[in-house]
Amino acid sequence: MKREIAGIVLAGGQSRRMGGGDKSLLPLGDGCLLDQVVSRFAPQIESMALSANGDPARFLRFGLPVLADSVPGFAGPLAGILTGLEWAAANRSCKAIVSAAGDTPFLPLDLVERLAGAADQSPGSIAVARSAGKRHPTFALWPIGCRDALRHFLVDEDIRRVSAFIDRHGFVEVEFPVPPSAGIDPFFNINEPDDLVSAERLLQSIKP
Repeated sequence: MKREIAGIVLAGGQSRRMGGGDKSLLPLGDGCLLDQVVSRFAPQIESMALSANGDPARFLRFGLPVLADSVPGFAGPLAGILTGLEWAAANRSCKAIVSAAGDTPFLPLDLVERLAGAADQSPGSIAVARSAGKRHPTFALWPIGCRDALRHFLVDEDIRRVSAFIDRHGFVEVEFPVPPSAGIDPFFNINEPDDLVSAERLLQSIKP
C-alpha cells in the first residue's frame, strides 16, 4: 500500500495573515514548521514532494522535489493538488496521492493509513479528513484517475474551491478524533502569529 501512494505537502500559500513569505519556514521547536510536518508525514508514504512556486532553492535542505503549479496565476491549493497528481502519474506507479497542508504541525501519524482504508471501501472516491465536526479538504486521498476532471474543473471552469471539487467528484469522510488527554486537534493550523505561539506551547507540552 505504501508504495502505491505519494505524498504532497502544500507549502506554497501566500501567507497574507502572517505578513507574507513562506509560512512553512517559520521557526518552530528545533527547526521550522515544515520540519514538523515532514517528520510526521514522511514515514507514512513511499515518496513525497513539496508544492510551492518561486525559487525552489529555499527548500533545498529538505531533499525533496519542489513542484511549481502547472496552472498559472497562483490558483491556490487545488492547483498544487493537480500538479501533485500529474507528477505522481508521470513519475511513479501510484494509484493515489495524499495531500497535507504545510502549516499543520500536529497532523495525524495514521493519516495515510486511515484515508487509504476508507478509499478502499469506496473505490474511485476522494477520502477526506474531518475532526471536531469540520472537514479538512486539503487533507485528502486523491485517486490518480481524477486528474483530468480536476484540470477541467480548475482550468476550464475556473473554480478554485477544493471542497467544491470534492463534492462534485464523490467522497468519503474519515473522522479523526481529538485526543481528550492532549486536547490538540490534529489539524490545528497556523494562520496568524498567535497560532504559532500556541503551536510552540503545544509542541513543548507533548515532548517526552
